[in-house]
Amino acid sequence: MMAEVVYGSEIAAAIKNDLKQQLDQIKMAGKRVPRLVVILVGDNPASLSYVRGKEKACQAIGMENELVTLPEDTSEEALLARIDSYNKDPEVDGILVQLPLPPHIDEHKILLAIDPSKDVDGFHPYNIGRMMMGQATFLPCTPMGIMEVLKRVGYEDLSEKHAVVIGRSNIVGKPIAQLLLKANATVTMTHSKTKDIEKITSQADILIAAVGKPRLITCDWVKEGAVVIDVGVNRDENNHLCGDVDFENVKEKASIITPVPKGIGPMTITMLLQNTFNAYQMHELEA
Repeated sequence: MMAEVVYGSEIAAAIKNDLKQQLDQIKMAGKRVPRLVVILVGDNPASLSYVRGKEKACQAIGMENELVTLPEDTSEEALLARIDSYNKDPEVDGILVQLPLPPHIDEHKILLAIDPSKDVDGFHPYNIGRMMMGQATFLPCTPMGIMEVLKRVGYEDLSEKHAVVIGRSNIVGKPIAQLLLKANATVTMTHSKTKDIEKITSQADILIAAVGKPRLITCDWVKEGAVVIDVGVNRDENNHLCGDVDFENVKEKASIITPVPKGIGPMTITMLLQNTFNAYQMHELEA
């Protein structure tokens, strides 16, 4: 068996094209277009690269993007005041504070300060709570992207499927487990403290790897014919970009696999655009 390689980059391009068409129509009608504000505190090179990617994605579809760069020594009060001003601005649809923040700023307090109706990252406890209850809300972008990929390859209803998640982060592991449950999968969560982890993962019909260890998952961890979604973004010993899955090894055994790069990564930014567009539609209805 040789796995079908599913490129998230291609799915993302199709979604962005749909969004661009909708935004073109909004502009032609003379209406305001959706606006995303991204706040970056400090000059972390990885964070700067991420926010530049978001800026570029917005520009490509015609969405307004404001990048706010603040110095490393910005006080927590100053950042909270800036967020409050965007919360009150009816022209702003989405607010994203790029993490990590400098150590003197309380990350939790900052995330709580964002208006849940503008929380396009899907990290506000209000939106996380709604997701846990299966209610409509803004979903965290990477898990939302994973579910979109599964849907596009014919795995929308996961009844009778056993899904195993490797990793328990608030950004990917925990929310993706919840979304898989909502899609009727039977879900097992594994992590660094799980005993006999390979035995559990090798029972998975759908395996989600989100652990941050280069090429940790080999074919011994994978059931014949499994769907393998690789969320990891790592650098190997040669500084090459790679996932948590040993791609060349596992693709011989899986039925569907996502690569790194061009897999789930492009879906994350695209889901941010989708969330911002959804927030815009909600705000326009309320206006």
